[in-house]
Amino acid sequence: MTTDFLVGQIRKKESFLCIGLDTDLDKVPKHLLQEEDPIFAFNKAIIDATHHLCVAYKPNTAFYEAYGIKGWQALEKTINYLNSNYPEIFTIADAKRGDIGNTSTRYAKAFFEDLGFDSVTIAPYMGRDSVEPFLAFKDKHTILLALTSNKGAFDFQTKMVEGKELYKQVLEISKTYENSENLMYVVGATKATFLTEIRNIIPNSFLLVPGVGAQGGSLVEVCKYGMSDNVGLLVNSSRGIIYASDQENFAQASAEKAKELQQQMSLELKKR
Repeated sequence: MTTDFLVGQIRKKESFLCIGLDTDLDKVPKHLLQEEDPIFAFNKAIIDATHHLCVAYKPNTAFYEAYGIKGWQALEKTINYLNSNYPEIFTIADAKRGDIGNTSTRYAKAFFEDLGFDSVTIAPYMGRDSVEPFLAFKDKHTILLALTSNKGAFDFQTKMVEGKELYKQVLEISKTYENSENLMYVVGATKATFLTEIRNIIPNSFLLVPGVGAQGGSLVEVCKYGMSDNVGLLVNSSRGIIYASDQENFAQASAEKAKELQQQMSLELKKR
């Protein structure tokens, strides 16, 4: 999927909502546990109820890998269902990969070619040769961890190195990578006040912003400091939407929560 197409979907739906499919069998409605594949049954219901309100879905692969082969099969069914039924949706494999070049190439093939995701999250710690294999894929996007929403982000990401915070160096150096136009970046909603300086470095890149909702991030603040001329934001909510109810009406409840965020996003878009 091209960035221009994604921006078109944002304008059409008046939404830059990304829904995280962090499916945990300890949290899904109990009646689904009787299904042959309860993970996929849950995901399908959520997707069918919310696809018109969001522009992206982000399965966190850890929630699938934890269930072994059955979990991986559920992930495969989920992405196949999205690509077949809602091809306009931008898909993100939240896998946080990153390794030496030949290994990264295999990771990229797994998520881009085999599973058919539009993008994948990548940890930048190992540098250029661990990232560029992902960037080599046409119309695919590499989402680099820059400034994350967790408390431990301050352990390393904001440390001063030669007079500049490490996350800023990640942003600046990554712009020199081959095919860097295919880069997006993770910036946590709980770090919204950092967005002004981030936009000074990457004014037009798309940002994947987790942390709105359960983690306490402010959508208004994110838009105030982070929205670009082409919107440039994918704001993710996971638990606040998909676990809105643990009853049989769970899909409808998730749609209601997604609608609340979509309406707020529509207002923010109209301010621009």
